[in-house]
Amino acid sequence: MRRGIAATALVASLALAATACGGDGDSGDKADGPVTITWWDTSNATNEAPTYQALVKEFEAANKDVKVKYVNVPFDQAQNKFDTAAGASGAPDVLRSEVGWTPAFAKKGYFLPLDGTEALADESKFQPSLIEQAKYEGKTYGVPIVTDTLALVYNKELFEKAGVEAPKTWDDLKKAAATIKDKTGVDGYWGSTQAYYAQSFLYGEGTDTVDADGKKITVNSAEAKKAYGTWLDLFDGKGLHKADTTADAYAHIQDAFVNGKVAAIVQGPWEITNFYKGSAFKDKQNLGIATVPAGSSGKAGAPTGGHNLSVYAGSDEAKQQAALKFLKFMTSAKSQEAVALKNSTLPTRDDAYTAEVKADPGIAGYQGVLSAAQPRPALPEYSSLWGPLDTELPKIAGGKESLDKGLSNAETAIAKLVPDFSK
Repeated sequence: MRRGIAATALVASLALAATACGGDGDSGDKADGPVTITWWDTSNATNEAPTYQALVKEFEAANKDVKVKYVNVPFDQAQNKFDTAAGASGAPDVLRSEVGWTPAFAKKGYFLPLDGTEALADESKFQPSLIEQAKYEGKTYGVPIVTDTLALVYNKELFEKAGVEAPKTWDDLKKAAATIKDKTGVDGYWGSTQAYYAQSFLYGEGTDTVDADGKKITVNSAEAKKAYGTWLDLFDGKGLHKADTTADAYAHIQDAFVNGKVAAIVQGPWEITNFYKGSAFKDKQNLGIATVPAGSSGKAGAPTGGHNLSVYAGSDEAKQQAALKFLKFMTSAKSQEAVALKNSTLPTRDDAYTAEVKADPGIAGYQGVLSAAQPRPALPEYSSLWGPLDTELPKIAGGKESLDKGLSNAETAIAKLVPDFSK
C-alpha cells in the first residue's frame, strides 16, 4: 500500500532535489515569455503518470502564458525530498501531496493558503470532508485531486457458491470465512498486519491511535485493545489465512485475491486496475465492494486517503498565480473524469462521477463506501503515528510478542512523536 502511509524516512540529497525545483532560478522564463512552473507528481510512473502528462500538454495548449516542467517523483521519496528542498527555498511550485503530508507542510509554512483563490473557485463542487482534510488551523492548503479509502473487496462467485453475503460485522466475516472454506475449499479472508489496514478496527470501537482534540494517546486504551484483539483473531480460525509477516506480504495477499485463492481482503481503489488483471476478475462484475465491517460499537469505516495539489509558498508571485491556474485546471470535473477513465481512481468532486465513469464497477463500488470514510485529524504528526504500529503489529500477529506488550511499546514510541500528549 503506498497511498495510505506516510513516506518512509529516506535521506534526500539537496542537490538531487534542486535539479527538479521551480525556485532555483533556472526556469528559462523571459520577461515577455511564458512563466514556467515545476510540478512534482507522485503518481505511479507506469500506470498513472501518462494520464497526468497528457493533461499537462492540454493545459499548456490552452494557456500559452504558462509552461509546466513535469517531474515524476517516487511516492516513497517525495515527502522527504520536498521537505529538504522547501527548507532551502528551492521546492517545486506545485506538489501532489498525500493528504497526511498537508498539515505537516502547512505548519512549516511551505504551502500557500488557497482560500479565495481561483484554485478553489469550485470549492462547493468538492466533497466537503475532502476540503476539510486539506485544512490546517482554519485555512485550506490543497485542492483534492484524487481520493481513496479502504473497503472489503470480495469474489462474488465464491461468496455465491458458499451462499453467504457481504458481512456487516467482523463476527459475520468470521462465520462467512468458515462457510466459504467448507463450501469452496478456499480461505474466506486474509488480513494485513500493516497499521493503515488495521485502522478500521479502531474506528469500529469508536477510538483512534490518539485523541487529537484531547491531546491524549489512546493506542493502548481498553477500546484499542479490544479493536486489535478483533484484528488478531482474524488470523486464526477456519477459512482465515494466517498472518504473513514477510516483507512481501502485500504482494502475496493481493496475488491470492486476484487469482481466486482467497475470497476477500481489505484493499483500496488504487488496486482496481490490478484486480482486473487477475484471473478471478476477467469479468469485472465479479468484483464485490462493501464497507469495511463494523466493530462492536456498530461503527464501520476506514481512513480517508488520497492526494491534494498544493502550491509552494516560496515561489514568486508570477509562479504562484500560474500554479493556481494550473490547480484549477487539473482538479476540474473534466480533468478528473479523464483521470478516472484512464487510471480507475476516484474523483474528489461529485460532478466528475459521470455515467461513463460509474460504468466501471470498481469506481462505482468504491464511491458507494466513501460516505463511511473517516477523515484524519489535522495533526501534522498523525501519519507518522502508524510507524510504531508497523513495527509492533507484525510481531503481535506472528506470535513473537503479546498484544499488551506490543501496544505498550507502540504507546511509548508514539509519545516521542507527540510529546505534548498525555497517555
